[in-house]
Amino acid sequence: MFGDSMKTSISTGAKPLRLSPRWLAAAVTALASLIPGLVQAQQFYQLESAAVLKGAAPGWDYLSFEPARSYLFIGRRQDGVTVYDIHAGKVVGSIEKSQGANMATLVSEFDRGYTTNGDGTTTVFQLSTLKTIDRIKLGDSADAAYFEPVTGQLAFMMGDSREIAFVDARTGALTGKLALQSEKIEAGAADGQGNLFVSLRDRNLVIRIDARKRQVTAEWKTQGCEQPTGLAFDRLNKRIFAGCRGNSPVLAVLDAESGKVVATPEIGRGNDGVVYDPETRKVYASNGIDANVVIYDQVDPNTYKLDQAVGTRPQARTMALDPVSKKIYTVTAEGSVDPAKPVNRSAAPFYPNRYFADTFTLLTYSQR
Repeated sequence: MFGDSMKTSISTGAKPLRLSPRWLAAAVTALASLIPGLVQAQQFYQLESAAVLKGAAPGWDYLSFEPARSYLFIGRRQDGVTVYDIHAGKVVGSIEKSQGANMATLVSEFDRGYTTNGDGTTTVFQLSTLKTIDRIKLGDSADAAYFEPVTGQLAFMMGDSREIAFVDARTGALTGKLALQSEKIEAGAADGQGNLFVSLRDRNLVIRIDARKRQVTAEWKTQGCEQPTGLAFDRLNKRIFAGCRGNSPVLAVLDAESGKVVATPEIGRGNDGVVYDPETRKVYASNGIDANVVIYDQVDPNTYKLDQAVGTRPQARTMALDPVSKKIYTVTAEGSVDPAKPVNRSAAPFYPNRYFADTFTLLTYSQR
């Protein structure tokens, strides 16, 4: 607004001392650091609401947020995909024929949504009306799907059959498959240039896939990180963020060009979700066993400083972020270990294998 040619004079009794606006701004900043009242207090996330969604014994996985209408799409497995209006604070519908859904992938440019169903199908629906178009068989199982915008394809992660199925997001047509040596094909993130990064939990790898050719072009060991699961990408600084479960859970930060791990800040146990917000340059990792969301500030591409760790509830392992309000959404339910049923000890010794009806809860956290 003001150039360096504008000067401020301070009388010293001798020659006037001329100070530039830049110098004055630096002085004010320094003074503010010494006077607490001039420094804006940090905002911490706190629970805003806990909405119980009635229903039978729940199961769930991923959440997807649609900013245009502030709709939250919740993969509730046997109950299919539930659509929740954040502003109205109520369920506005469910996607028909989406039983077994782990996730809904939203492709607004084609007015389409695709659920990923555990039996290897996808339920295609019109995003604007929530009306189901078709349920298409892709394979024997599926866990999640991610959109690659350059080729207009969806990549469906199908760990049980050790492959990724690629689908034309406009038509729903299968365009090809890619075989992988992994049974734990986890999250994916597109770089906006036709590549897709994918975490392979059972091989401690992050791979790069050329979506045009549907071929693996790089494999990178996640040094210092075991069981990479959640994944996000910073396009500006070309950094991959992988949430690592393992015995010493960390957020592995990889250089997307070399694959080198440049940082491994600590997170909580049971990670299943990672989100990067390019506006605030914060990285969020949701961790179900330790019941927290750990947030880091990106100081520079290789340096990360703890912002805060938000206490949530047990088994709240996945999350979605509203890019405008910065509210965090996660879900959980009341559960217990039934000794008559198998327990997922790879997750934790007493990881719940039974959840109770009418306890499925949407948790909203906002900054205050």
